[in-house]
Amino acid sequence: MSVRKLALVTGSTSGIGLAIAEVFAKHGIEVILHGLESIAEGEELTERFERDYGVRPHYYQCDVSQPDEIDRMIARIESEVGQITVLVNNAGIQYTAPVQEFPPEKWDKIIAINLSAAFHAMRLALPGMQAQGWGRIINISSVHGLVASTHKAAYCAAKHGLVGLTRVTALETATQGITANCICPGWTDTPLLNDQLMEFAREHNTSFDEAKQGLISAKAPYPDFVAPSEIGELALFLCSDAARAITGTAMPIDGGWTAH
Repeated sequence: MSVRKLALVTGSTSGIGLAIAEVFAKHGIEVILHGLESIAEGEELTERFERDYGVRPHYYQCDVSQPDEIDRMIARIESEVGQITVLVNNAGIQYTAPVQEFPPEKWDKIIAINLSAAFHAMRLALPGMQAQGWGRIINISSVHGLVASTHKAAYCAAKHGLVGLTRVTALETATQGITANCICPGWTDTPLLNDQLMEFAREHNTSFDEAKQGLISAKAPYPDFVAPSEIGELALFLCSDAARAITGTAMPIDGGWTAH
């Protein structure tokens, strides 16, 4: 069955999301970029894609913490571009504090962006996938969707919830040509880690580079960060026919973190 692969990658102006979008573009999957950046900044990024990969993706600005904005974005994409057949829910934020000190507004924001946004995008994209008899849902969870770490109550709650949401969706769509999976990265070299690295460096009186090694070795035996492009390649595989029976999984790419 030939289906147009049109991929919306949320949070795709930097980090893991951008790497996934780049891998997709290199391999002929049409990409829709998303972020909070201005339309002008988004256009600059789409121009770079055109120079580097010979394709010009669309860019949509949307605050995914707001369900009505997600509704409008998906409706516009379906009207202006076409039916989303690959949905990568990647947008995420982080904040760390002990449970008793965790600001409620930070909790609400993390749950909204890291978990609820994925639900809203999935419920809106699924009918079109079901109509076509083909779809791929790839939710970027985290190693913290499988295990816990101190001071990450909201992040762990959201990422664990995302794994559960994905598994339910996989059960409901298993006979419809649709798969739903989570990718669970460990330490990945993205801007999301900068605050944690600086805090580690302060606490241990080390340089930023030494903090990187210290943070990695505290959790994972693999002595380096996961490259965002490697996560992109795994997402690409999940879009292939070879992965059609892979659904309902939470796939670690974590340097052995969860092998402990």
